[in-house]
Amino acid sequence: MLSRLITRIAPDVGWLPVSFANVYFVGRPGGKWVLIDAGLPGWAADIFAAAEARFGAGSRPEAIVLTHGRIDHAGSALALAEMWDVSIYAHRLEIPFLIGRSPYPPPDPTVGGALAFLSRFFPRLSRDLGARLRELRTSRVPGAPNWVWFFTPGHSPGHVSFFRDSDRVLLAGDAFATVNMDSWSGLLTGRRQLSRPPAPFIIDWQAACASARELATLRPNVVGCGHGVPSSDSDLPERLEDFAKRFRAPRRGRYVKQPARTDENGIVYLPPAPLDPVPFATAAALFCVGLALGAGYLDDEKRRR
Repeated sequence: MLSRLITRIAPDVGWLPVSFANVYFVGRPGGKWVLIDAGLPGWAADIFAAAEARFGAGSRPEAIVLTHGRIDHAGSALALAEMWDVSIYAHRLEIPFLIGRSPYPPPDPTVGGALAFLSRFFPRLSRDLGARLRELRTSRVPGAPNWVWFFTPGHSPGHVSFFRDSDRVLLAGDAFATVNMDSWSGLLTGRRQLSRPPAPFIIDWQAACASARELATLRPNVVGCGHGVPSSDSDLPERLEDFAKRFRAPRRGRYVKQPARTDENGIVYLPPAPLDPVPFATAAALFCVGLALGAGYLDDEKRRR
């Protein structure tokens, strides 16, 4: 049962993987709590059941708070908000993408890596959280007074990360990851490794690098990201600092030299899309296969005659 998979990663912090994304429960049973991120569409019932197993039947969070609004982090937010009758909070620069005013900038499959290849086949879904949506205003996290949020753009325009200073717990969303999604083996095995955010969805590489470096200065003892198994190794602060120093933009990609520009209304400017050779190579390969099969069929016909 999914609710048994909730794992305590720090005092009053629970982790639940839902498909390939993570959600976090912040708070203790019998007290106030919040949900950080809401996973993919279709997971609301499982997250709801997990919450009841952790906090008790009939309990509900003070709020649902999003690191950002991409579909794997906000997909079940509205369904859960309606189940619990609570508000959903996000940074103001995420709001146009959460009310259907604008799509996110398209992914960049030319940046290279396993996830970039797969991104060619991901559907572009829009969502409208409507009247449930609220803007994060003060630096405090709604319903979690010991937590603050940091503005960490790059993966999305209004991405934020959450931090508790008392024990240095960091919930980083997609500011970076603890699994290498550029690697097929990383995707298949889920091996824990500090890695860059989901590369084809980074719309501003310079901002993404700066965000990772800022979070490294917090020297967290515990890190939970949007993808991958949370980490709490004794050398985590040093490894994160080293990772942030080495984090660089790739040599090629749509948003490497020029970022996408957005504002409170959504997309303002998109750099030109580079040539993506994979569809052409795939079509050429299928054409060659077709020719080979056709030639073989003709040879068989000649032999029969």
